[in-house]
Amino acid sequence: MNIGIYGGTFNPIHYGHIGMAIWTLAHSGLDELWLMVTPGNPLKDGQMLARNEQERLKLARQAVGDAAVEHADELAGKRLSVSDFEFSLPRPSYTAQTLQALQVRYPQHQFSLLIGEDNLRCFKRWREWQWIARNFTVYVYPRRETAIAQEQTLNESGRTEACMKESNEDMQPAVDQFGNLVFFADAPCFDISSTELRARKNR
Repeated sequence: MNIGIYGGTFNPIHYGHIGMAIWTLAHSGLDELWLMVTPGNPLKDGQMLARNEQERLKLARQAVGDAAVEHADELAGKRLSVSDFEFSLPRPSYTAQTLQALQVRYPQHQFSLLIGEDNLRCFKRWREWQWIARNFTVYVYPRRETAIAQEQTLNESGRTEACMKESNEDMQPAVDQFGNLVFFADAPCFDISSTELRARKNR
């Protein structure tokens, strides 16, 4: 079975996350897509994680459960679910660590990775990014340019920065460094981000 991993804090989860997940399942070879809720990261500013990990997990499961029913025809039998797999792993959580643990736990499955375009622009900051790039199909979902410019992304070295301010030449790996890179150029963009939702709540 081919399973996609879509990781994030989902803080909070919103229709952009759900829309991205459903579109990916409908337009890829994936059989399942797991939204991998990342637990609280000690390198991350506590103010950013307005909800604790159990609350974020609960809200994600509610949102995905509702979406799975509402979009059952579009999903055509493919499974969208939420996972707390990272909650039992050493912290802070790194994607490479998660993928390695998934391979050990589920050797019968093939795993792929779904990331947003903003994360591709910061991919070289990820721990063991070359191992991920060589060994896993990486699906890249486009982001609207304003969101990419404004999104504050916590890279895996623990610093927060706007990835668009970095040079693409320096930060974005070349296509030939990936075993299989799939960019969803025609995917719809969603005019929302968790950063914006948190900002609105704090006004």
